[in-house]
Amino acid sequence: MELREMDERVTYLQQLQQDTGPVVLINQFNVAPGDSARLRDVWADDAAFMRRQPGFISTQLHRGIVGSTTFMNLAVWESAMALGDAFRSPGFQERASRYPDSAVAAPHVFERLAVPGICVA
Repeated sequence: MELREMDERVTYLQQLQQDTGPVVLINQFNVAPGDSARLRDVWADDAAFMRRQPGFISTQLHRGIVGSTTFMNLAVWESAMALGDAFRSPGFQERASRYPDSAVAAPHVFERLAVPGICVA
């Protein structure tokens, strides 16, 4: 699997070193059409592993419609550092190696923003 940065100025690994939270991981995956089922299977195993890690709150996988092979994982964590600890763990790194060769992932960590009259942080 190839990793691609979503923001050219701030890397995913830099984000995982920040002591801030709660955070939302948004990870876009693109795969070849024949690899969609494998991506779902590997992601499900990853999600089961991550659910057992300290700081994990929730996750949900989404797929583009009309036969799209673009997937979006949204995961909520208590902190960027907790996500980083789980991401760097040998158990997760072993699982990550099982993604299809065609997979390109673009992970990035976000925090909720308050916009008066629209949403709360």
